[in-house]
Amino acid sequence: MSETKMSPAGKAAAYVDERTGAAKAVSYGLKKVFPDHWSFMLGEIAMYSLIILLLTGTFLTFWYVPSVGSTVYDGSYLPLRGVEMSEAYASTVGISFEVRGGLLIRQIHHWSALLFVASIAVHMFRVFFTGAFRKPREINWVIGLVLALLALIEGFAGYSLPDDLLSGTGLSFARGMILSIPIVGSYISSFVFGGDYPGESLIPRLYTVHILLIPAILVILFTVHVGLVALQRHTQYPGPGKTEKNVVGFPVMPVYAAKAGGFFFIVFGVTVLLAAVATINPIWAYGPYDPSPVTAGSQPDWYMGWLEGAIRMLPGWLEFQVFGWTFAFNIALGGLVLPGIVTMLAIFYPFIEAFVTGDKREHHLLDRPRNAPTRTGLGAMAITFYCLLWAGGGNDLLATHFGMSINDITRSLRILVFVVPPLVFVVTKRICLGLQRRDRDLVLHGRESGRIVRLPHGEFIEVHDPLTPEQAWPLVQHDSHRPLPAPQTVDANGVRSPGGRLQAIRARMSSFWFEDRVEPVTPDELAAAHSHGAHDALTADDHEVKAVTSSH
Repeated sequence: MSETKMSPAGKAAAYVDERTGAAKAVSYGLKKVFPDHWSFMLGEIAMYSLIILLLTGTFLTFWYVPSVGSTVYDGSYLPLRGVEMSEAYASTVGISFEVRGGLLIRQIHHWSALLFVASIAVHMFRVFFTGAFRKPREINWVIGLVLALLALIEGFAGYSLPDDLLSGTGLSFARGMILSIPIVGSYISSFVFGGDYPGESLIPRLYTVHILLIPAILVILFTVHVGLVALQRHTQYPGPGKTEKNVVGFPVMPVYAAKAGGFFFIVFGVTVLLAAVATINPIWAYGPYDPSPVTAGSQPDWYMGWLEGAIRMLPGWLEFQVFGWTFAFNIALGGLVLPGIVTMLAIFYPFIEAFVTGDKREHHLLDRPRNAPTRTGLGAMAITFYCLLWAGGGNDLLATHFGMSINDITRSLRILVFVVPPLVFVVTKRICLGLQRRDRDLVLHGRESGRIVRLPHGEFIEVHDPLTPEQAWPLVQHDSHRPLPAPQTVDANGVRSPGGRLQAIRARMSSFWFEDRVEPVTPDELAAAHSHGAHDALTADDHEVKAVTSSH
């Protein structure tokens, strides 16, 4: 009996499978179905930016010298010729002007870093606002936050390596934050910098962390993150045929792989275009780092600006001395305590919301942000808080560009940072509730058709076109949580109930989350609306619907 002829690729695949048994895993992966929605590409942008960073970073390591040893520049950039500088700075200038394609690769690397951090941030916003962090994805949410924090640290380490005046100012800023730690700050600073600032050990240490330690952790966590996405099924937006037990979309091969491959080259092309036409971090214009001068208008990359703003907005009287010890809380509160609080709140939010709702179910269908008004309001409030701190980080530039007093800007931001975020929360929540009421009206009464009909008794009405079941389903399928009743903290004999205090806290939090709500349309309400005509109003105790009529 003759053997079936196989192509060389088939023979190679059979050889590998016979020795590793990989065929089943590969077949499972290639048949994996992924939903199709533009917002899911945000995570892909982060992944592709990481790939670009690894490729361009490898190129740069061939010429970069991680040393602060002194040298005199003798390169092709005339304004710096004869200037004493560190070998790290000289090698970076050499990459920019003497290595073919070096400046382009440097700029691709820097733009990719900015895009990497931005795409992770926007991806996390999408996950938060749609509730994709709920069971069983709490661990993946924590991994995503760790990835975001590592991206910030990696970015800061990366733009500190050239040892130019701007990056040195950033390192001096970081040193100030470390020194603000009460009691032990000076010891930690000496350990990090290898002695007195600026020292000779920091650049080599940052280089090792930047090219080895953090990239390895990033790659491992990204692999685990994507693996959990595949293992737990990808979330999807509600729609016809979509349930908590299926995924409607395209398999990896051939559809999704082709789309993902094409999207990678789009991301790469846009990054190269930015690097080619928009100069970023022109270190030759800043000059080598000198710790003695203070440069005006120094600004870090955008993702670090909010920390600087938090520190700039704190009043100077928070720095004082006790028994000879200096406590610089005007730096520690904004640069260390605030980021710690924000990070902890972000990490524990999925567990806080699960505690409030008591929901133990798995969720694979995403929420529309309007259907979770409190969560959406909290997210909008956090973004507003960040933007105000970010503006505070550029208070000097705002003052010089708009001819304003820097003191007035700082005082105003100190007030706005406490007033505006709560207002944004209230406004966002009311907008979400209004959109929910509009959805109710659409489901019950349909869309306005613009057709005016005269009834036999002379009344004129506008005829509404009812929604199809496919159109109505996303508007009514969501859960509507109700506030939990206040528990009895003591029994009939006056004995405090076990766990009563915790349940009371949960009830108060539940009231905050769900007291203002709009119930989705029930089948009975929909049947009643259709039986009375799409133009009639349906009234209930917990909602208000306005019927649109027109008279002649």
